[in-house]
Amino acid sequence: MTERFSCSRASLAAAEPLFATASSVQRWILVEQPGPWGRDAVAESQLPPTVASALAATARRAGARVLLVRRHGRYAPVGRTCYAALTTTGSSWVEEFRVEQPEDLLDLDFAPLGRGASLGGRRLEHPLYLVCTNGRHDPCCAEFGRPLAAVLAGAFPDRVWEASHFGGDRFAGNLVCLPQGLYYGHVGPEDGPRIVARNERGLLDLDHLRGRSCYSFAVQAADHLARRRLGLTGIDDLVAVGSTGLGAGRTLVTFDAAAGGRYLVEVESRPSGEPARLTCHGGPSCPPRHRLLNLDHRED
Repeated sequence: MTERFSCSRASLAAAEPLFATASSVQRWILVEQPGPWGRDAVAESQLPPTVASALAATARRAGARVLLVRRHGRYAPVGRTCYAALTTTGSSWVEEFRVEQPEDLLDLDFAPLGRGASLGGRRLEHPLYLVCTNGRHDPCCAEFGRPLAAVLAGAFPDRVWEASHFGGDRFAGNLVCLPQGLYYGHVGPEDGPRIVARNERGLLDLDHLRGRSCYSFAVQAADHLARRRLGLTGIDDLVAVGSTGLGAGRTLVTFDAAAGGRYLVEVESRPSGEPARLTCHGGPSCPPRHRLLNLDHRED
């Protein structure tokens, strides 16, 4: 019998860089939906079809990513929890809502989220942690995600949710921290509690960081490479305030520094030379690779 190809194991074996791979998401809608999920989780779950289609349309209008979430293990919730989240550098928050039945989701107005405005829900004072376990989307998401979810759910039971796919099959186990929109990859059960504990203290784990979802890939690359050069691990040590394409794959990114002044960071992004399979079922492609060209500090 031929052994199943594992995109996550292949990525680890190739020592593929994790940074600058976070999906671009600034608005999120999370809906509690226990039970199995298909490859297209919203459409292929036990949500009523009318609710699923309306939810997908609502998310498109708001420019939001909609995810299904569930607690780890078998459970039958009374009512459903849902969240709206904004993950930008200027404003980041998570609001919680409760509904009795899935059909009650149709009565929620998510339009303000598209404007970055509050929906009037209960504003959370603590982060949420999402672990992708959507094995129907990619087997690696379940194989590596569920053990991570089990450990984190035991340590942080009220803050951790299993989630449908949010990007980066080959980096499973994948972890997202809201409201900052921080993506982490290749997170094992032994790594998760440490990463979450650091996040609670406002610190990054650069070894597993994929990027911040409000940044483009080039800005994520500049952020990561500058932090490595400068030894900065505070989430707010650097905040991107602008970027300019210079042509030939080069980007100049300006960061405000918490310690004062600004950093101008120039990076180059080019396709990797070796094609690789980025999912368990997909064909090969050449993901981009990034390198730091220049880093300049300005006091003004």
